[in-house]
Amino acid sequence: MKRSIFSEEHVIAILKKPMVGMLAADVCRRRGMSSVNFDMWKAQFGGLEVSEAKRLRRRVDELAILGDG
Repeated sequence: MKRSIFSEEHVIAILKKPMVGMLAADVCRRRGMSSVNFDMWKAQFGGLEVSEAKRLRRRVDELAILGDG
């Protein structure tokens, strides 16, 4: 699967912009991304903090390695 050009830290920062007062459509327009991407990220990373997202990524990577063996 293709990895995103955005890291988990970037995704979480982008998702928090609408909470600060910007509209989601404005955030997407400024970042040059689709609102569908924003919605998928919100479903995946919605309530996470950066540390939690990093922990999740490490866990997914560990499970992928174990699955290959």
